[in-house]
Formats: sequence, C-alpha cells, structure tokens
Amino acid sequence: MIDDDLGLSGTSTQDRKGFQHLVAEVGLGKVGLVMGLEVSRLSRNNTDWHRLLEICALTDTLILDEDGLYDPGFFNDRLLLGLKGAMSEAEIHFLRARLQGGILNKAKRGELKMRLPVGFVHDDSGKIVIDPDRQIKEAVKHLFSTFKRTGSAYAVVKHFRENNLKFPVHVQSGREIVWKPLYHYRVLQVLHNPRYTGTFVFGQTRTRKNPIDGKVKVQNIPQDQWKVIIPDVFEGYISWEQYQKNERQLTNNAAAHGEEQRRSPAKSGPALIQGIVLCGKCGQRMTTHYHTRNGKLVPDYVCQRQAVETATKHCQYVLGDLVDDLISKMLVEMVTPMSLDVSMRVFEEIRTRHEDVVRLHQTGLERAHHEAELAQRRFLRVNPENRLVADSLESRWNEALRTVTELEEKYERLIVEYKNDLTSEKVEQIRKLAEDFPAVWNDPRTSAKQRKRMVRLLIEDVTLLKTDVIHVKVRFKGGDSMERCVPIPPRVWEIHQTSTEIIERIREMAPTKTNSEIAKELNQLQLRSGTGLSFTGRRVKVLRRDHNIAGLYENLREQGFLTIQELADRIGVHPKTVKNWGKAGILKSRPYNDRRMALYEDPGENLPIKWAKQRSPTWRSKVLNVTESIEEVQYET
Repeated sequence: MIDDDLGLSGTSTQDRKGFQHLVAEVGLGKVGLVMGLEVSRLSRNNTDWHRLLEICALTDTLILDEDGLYDPGFFNDRLLLGLKGAMSEAEIHFLRARLQGGILNKAKRGELKMRLPVGFVHDDSGKIVIDPDRQIKEAVKHLFSTFKRTGSAYAVVKHFRENNLKFPVHVQSGREIVWKPLYHYRVLQVLHNPRYTGTFVFGQTRTRKNPIDGKVKVQNIPQDQWKVIIPDVFEGYISWEQYQKNERQLTNNAAAHGEEQRRSPAKSGPALIQGIVLCGKCGQRMTTHYHTRNGKLVPDYVCQRQAVETATKHCQYVLGDLVDDLISKMLVEMVTPMSLDVSMRVFEEIRTRHEDVVRLHQTGLERAHHEAELAQRRFLRVNPENRLVADSLESRWNEALRTVTELEEKYERLIVEYKNDLTSEKVEQIRKLAEDFPAVWNDPRTSAKQRKRMVRLLIEDVTLLKTDVIHVKVRFKGGDSMERCVPIPPRVWEIHQTSTEIIERIREMAPTKTNSEIAKELNQLQLRSGTGLSFTGRRVKVLRRDHNIAGLYENLREQGFLTIQELADRIGVHPKTVKNWGKAGILKSRPYNDRRMALYEDPGENLPIKWAKQRSPTWRSKVLNVTESIEEVQYET
C-alpha cells in the first residue's frame, strides 16, 4: 500500500517518496502486479510514466487499473498504457489552463482577492480600504514621506532606528500585526509595491520550475509586461506618479544596476558630483578616485570602464577639485535669488519632520494604554481563586504597564528635545542662514553628503571633456544647461622648470665652454635653477639633455677635430702616443668636458713621425751612449 503521496501532484517525482519507493521495488523485482484506480494516480508526467513501464517490462511486472490488466512487455498493452499516460498529462494541462484562465479573468475585472500589504484591509463588503488603525496608517505614511525627503532606503531605516520607531508586519499565520524594527529589505518591499498607489496589479512575476531539482524560481518582470494594471481601484497612500518617481530614485541609487547605469547614491566623500558625472568622450559614467594632498582628501574623476574591460589606458583622468570649485561657484550664483523660498522650505521641512515623529510616538503610546486597559479588564474578570489563570493575567497586566511607562518616558523626552531643537532663537537662525545660501554652502558644519544632496536637487548630470582645458557642461533639472571651461594647472615639473632666459644663456655658452665652466659663470651672475638651487656641471648637463642643446664636443666635431682613436688609426700609432704628443705640444688638443677628455685638431699632411723626439739633442746623446756601451760589451766578448 502506497499512501505517502496523498495531496501531492503527479506532475513530477520530486518529493514523492511513495512513487520513488514503488519504482525501486519494481526495479528490484519484488513486485508482480501494480494496482491503481487510474494512470493519473501514479504519474501525470509522461516521462516518469514511460520509465515505469520500461522497468515493468524488464521485470515482467503487470499493471492493473479499473479498465483491465496490462502487460507492459506486450506492444499493444504498452501502446495503450502510453496513450493513457499522454491523456493524463493533457488532463492536468487543461485543468491548469482553466484555473489560470479563471484567475486572469477575475484579475482583469479587479476582483481577484490577494494578500494585502501592511496598511490595507478588507471592509465588511470586501472592498479594499486603508487600515483604520491610526498607528499603522501613520507608520506607512511616515515611511513614504521619509523616503521622499531623503531619497534613500538606507536613510529611511536609519531615521526609524534613531527615533526608536517600529514598523507593522503581518504574521504569516494570519492577519495579526506585530511591531518590529524596520529593515532595509522591508523598506524596498513597500517602495516597490504599486498597490500602495491604489492600483490593482497582477502578473508582476514569472514562475519557472527547474526540471532537474523541481525547485520553483520566481522572477520579477518589467512593468510593461505586467498582465493587469487598473489604476485608482481603491484609496492609496501615494500617487502613481510618486511611485514612478520612487522607482527611478531607487534605480539611480543602485550603483551597479545594469550596463546603462549612470548614477549612484550620494556618499560621504568630498567629491561634489560623485555619481552624476559623465565622460565627454565615450559617454560612460566616470568613477571617483581619492588621494591625499597636504593632509586633505582630494577627488579625481576617472573614466575607466573600457580600460577595465579591454585592459587599455584610461579614457579620461580629470582633476576633481577644479571641477568641484566651479560647480560650487555656479550654484552660489544661481541659488542666491531663490534664498527666501529655500528658507521657508527648510523651516517647514524641519517642523514637519519633528511633528511626524511626535505623532508616531503618540499613537504608539495610545496603543500601549489600550492594551494595558484590556489586560486590566481581563484580570478583573477572572475568578481570584483560580490562581493559575490570575497569575498569568496579572503578569501580562504588569508587562503592559511597564511598556506604557517606558513609552511615556520616551514621549516626554522627545517633547523636551523638540522644544529645545525648535526654539524661537534657533528658528530665526535657520531663517537667516537659509536666506544666505553661500553661508549655508560654505559652513563647515555642512557635511559633504548634504552638499551632494543639494547638488542633486538642482543638477541632473555633469559632462567632462579634457583637451587643452577642461570643458564642463552642466545639465540642470529644468532642462537648461551651462558650459564653462577650467584651465588645467601646470604640472609640478612645469612649475619648477628653469626659466627660458637661463636656457638661452646656456645655449649661447655651450659651443665654447664645458658644463662646469657654464655653471661657474651662471653662479657668478647669481642665477638659480627652477628649484632655487645653484648650478653644477651635472645640472647643466641635465638641462642641455632635456632641451637638446649641443655642447662643446659637437661644436669641435663640426670644426673637424678628431678623437684620439681616429687620429691614432690615421698615424698608425698607439692612442697613448697621441695623448703624449698632445701633452708635449706636438698635436693641438682641446678639452671638451669636465674630465679633461680632449679632441685633437686635424694635422693635415704634416703628420708627426713615430721617432719625432730624436730631433732633440738630449734624445740623440742618450741613444749614442746606449749604442757605445753595447759595442764595448760585444768587443770584450
């Protein structure tokens, strides 16, 4: 008897222990007859059914249903069983098509009941309405208003945490609501759900089943592929336009969202246009690099996507501090006429934010009072002699009272902080500060992240193109654009470059003087190099090499002077002999560097002979004395 698969579909063997046990027993030859009411009871998957038939044919196992007895080893019986399996598989297809068709037709009328998100309930007539619980309604509204103000799901979570606010969550087992800390994934679920706009939506996901392991995978599909979208079916928390705006904001905040992503969320670094800067050459989004200069973090904007993908050079590398300074000046010039309007918006924003937080804490305190009163009434209605129940109800009442006390303390503390934060003096300071946008912008208390958020409220994107100057094109939110140019500062070596006048002096002296002689003369004139140092022969040599200045050697060679080796080869003597002739004055030489290396004047046809020194009387007497001494020794022998 196989009864393990009750309530499970026969479309797959996944998780069907009974069918797997049946196949195993048949394969081991322990079964002689398989009995079932109909084929669909065994399997609605034709592949699994034919595999069972093959095993039955190999083990001589018979199959019995309400229509008769079959032997899979015979062709006719196997053909009939295969036809029954195909009909069973088609039957499940028709059943599924009818069910899905009915669901889709009901969804097209907007009458399909689905699980409602937090903040909505069904009334007595079955109509979808906003949850009458004021605390739940205020919590959901506060989530949307906080995201509209901050533009970041992470900032919403941070705001709820800092203000000790909780968010309602449905318990899986029913409609009961529990209050839990708000998490990032929960914020995304609420923001991505179009039902908060009062729109009935069906077909947001696509379900695919893995044929290998049987696991079901749910995929989100684009909005233009949703099957049903019926706007304004019930009252919502936000408009459809605001929902679309939130979706675009979340897409822009995703730094690694697709190939066409050109924006990233504002971060805490000092780069002013981080995430909204585009390359003027290839159109890709430029990334931000930081380096330290004089103990300060300085940004640079780099276009490196193609470089990373193709292992080539960077497309562009732009100094970020120059561009950020230009953007700052541009905003200060543009925003100043709107300062009074900014002042009122800032004040209203701060006041509304505090009122929302106070109202949420107040509704939570009211709920805690109500639960404490319920616990008190339950305790008073119980029989005092039934101590098992009375003790439990009393502990619940005490716990509710402790919760009320904690919430009251938090509420009073919040009221005190609210009064301290929004005193009349501080309100006046906010107004005066907001009226002067340059003061707000340049205030050291204004963080880099706050400046970036100001920039993103006004600027859509910035395009950079580096040529001989940096071309900056700013596109504003309203569609207007502005172009400016930023000069590229000279490099360090250009700043410390030796002046042109000194280079020209070196060029004039180089054909007739060595490096040390040039350096000595420059120092006598009290001239200094680009780094402020005195000249040496080595520094003059480096300057001549960098500016391609010909020296004394090149000048002498042009005049026909020969090297020591060239002259030795021409006369047919050793180079040392040529050097000695130069010292003796027989050949004219001229030093061409500081190591006293010399070039020799071409003697023409008057070449010196090897024994040129024999012409002197001293040399001749020395040779005669040596000859006479040799002849005397030979005569005696």
